[in-house]
Amino acid sequence: MVGIANSKRVRLLVFGSDIAMSQLAMVIALVLRHGSLEAMDARSLFLGGLLPFGAASAASLLIMRTYRTSWRHASTVDLINIFYAVSLAVLIYLPISFVVTRLDLIPRTSLILAWMVLFLMMAGSRVGYRLYRERGLFFFRRPMLPHQVPILVLGAGADAEILLRGLENSSEYYPVGVLDEVGHGGLLRGVPILGRIADVELIVEEFAEAGDRPRKLVVVGRTQTAETLDRLVEVANRLGLAVARGPDPTQLRSGAQDATELQPISVEDLLGRSQIVLDPRPVQRLIAGKRVLVTGAGGSIGSEIVRQVCALGPAALCLVDNSEFNLYKIDAEVGEQRPDLARLARVVDVRHRHSVFGCFTSFKPDIVFHSAAMKHVPLVEENPVEGIWTNAVGSRHICDAAAAVGAQEMVLISTDKAVNPANVMGASKRCAESYCQALALASASRGGGTRFVVVRFGNVLGSTGSVVPLFERQLKAGGPLTVTHPDIERYFMTIREAVQLALQASALGLEQPEMASRVFVLDMGKPVKISDLARQMIRLAGFVPDRDIMIRYSGLRPGEKLFEELFHAGEKIEATTTPRINVASPRTSGLEEVGMCLDELEAACISRDETRALRKLRDLVPEYHAGNARQVSILDGESKLASSIQGSP
Repeated sequence: MVGIANSKRVRLLVFGSDIAMSQLAMVIALVLRHGSLEAMDARSLFLGGLLPFGAASAASLLIMRTYRTSWRHASTVDLINIFYAVSLAVLIYLPISFVVTRLDLIPRTSLILAWMVLFLMMAGSRVGYRLYRERGLFFFRRPMLPHQVPILVLGAGADAEILLRGLENSSEYYPVGVLDEVGHGGLLRGVPILGRIADVELIVEEFAEAGDRPRKLVVVGRTQTAETLDRLVEVANRLGLAVARGPDPTQLRSGAQDATELQPISVEDLLGRSQIVLDPRPVQRLIAGKRVLVTGAGGSIGSEIVRQVCALGPAALCLVDNSEFNLYKIDAEVGEQRPDLARLARVVDVRHRHSVFGCFTSFKPDIVFHSAAMKHVPLVEENPVEGIWTNAVGSRHICDAAAAVGAQEMVLISTDKAVNPANVMGASKRCAESYCQALALASASRGGGTRFVVVRFGNVLGSTGSVVPLFERQLKAGGPLTVTHPDIERYFMTIREAVQLALQASALGLEQPEMASRVFVLDMGKPVKISDLARQMIRLAGFVPDRDIMIRYSGLRPGEKLFEELFHAGEKIEATTTPRINVASPRTSGLEEVGMCLDELEAACISRDETRALRKLRDLVPEYHAGNARQVSILDGESKLASSIQGSP
């Protein structure tokens, strides 16, 4: 209540000061017109000028509500509002004065002068107060304090202006200069623009000679290429400077400190392409008010799906995972962030058909996202039955359960390793793709039912088992960073991009029936060499590759390929209506044939018959060529072959 009372008093004070300025403006206008007030009698001054102009100004200011704006944050919008308010005051004054005095008591030209003076007084008072509060009068800048970190801002424009404004009252950082692409000189909020970004080394050396060397480079904006950022990181390491990003103005949360929160340059910034931002409206229409079930909900992809789905207003959410601990974490997070959302947490192993059907029957989902899988290639190579049972047979159980309860759509999260697979993980995921597509085609031929969509990911940065967390652990230990082969390369995407792709694909699959049986793949640009990624991460950590931290090549692991592919040669690639999302045409056998093979595959898994399971897997995925010596011998039935290829990649 005290705050409201203070606010009312401030508004009353502002309103009174504006009325006083209108009176003073009229006096100044009459003085400018007559040379002095002595030439006017009191009746003409008050009845012809001050009283009617004051009343007209009061009415105009109440209509335009200029007294409600903050002087400290005065902007061009406020100046435009003042222009309209002063003009309206003159327009209100004219008919009133004409009716009362026929405009005979004061010179009519004095109205033009009064308009000009009042506008200058009202606008000047607000701009002057803002400059005073921001210590910007005459470009005055307070000196740098001993504990402040001198920084060099790289990039100009609105992003730099927002950062510099936030830093004006910062006790932590002090901007000593700005570099941009033009380097034309001048000042930006009192901070000198010293040159071009390309000249950063030379400018830092000049600061060092003067004895006030900056300690951090801060990159603002999101237009820099990955090559530019990589070079800046390399330059910063060479100069012994830290490098950071300024806050993204489009993602600032509430709180003044957000404008000065500096973030480290991340691996995602160095992907070599801009990150994808997709249209959220189709996804909003898909999820809002629906019952959504997510398998693998505690994993890196599954948990991000849960977070993004929660923000879209589902009616209810079912979290499914085989790991009690992972399920507990994501369930607790959802409970804290969305306590009003109806949700269930179920410990379910997708390999157990009855458990899956029981969960689906009780929850009755509208939309299903199936991200549960065994994804670590070497571990699946060592445990092929478990991988096949989970990835292929388990996916079939999810598909069948979704169809049985009449779900609108089921989305399978797949991998680029399913294309011409050289390992059990990729082949088992391709098997899941085939069954999902066969179901989709069968459903389309019947003219309805659950729609099935397949989404292929490249490597997901930061996901469980990905190379980035491995490199981070090795960096903390002082190295070396292990890379399997100098030429190995992969497609990369961020977790956010991966989940956006899954959600967007689900929306397209539901809104466009012809898309339901397709494989959706994000245009991920060019593949990235893992050795280059390792060097970038070393530089981001402030070290020099091959000097401070070494890179060691360990050799290709069983089932590992040098290059991954996004599409099979037999898949026709088409663009979608959504930019940078492509689809591949279905490539599968009939549903009955695939189902019979999966029956035999499940029986082999239940009996733990590895040989039978692997051979049946290749029947389902003919392009599967094992890269593991032991599995090659099983598939070819020639045990002697194992020794002849031992040690080959």
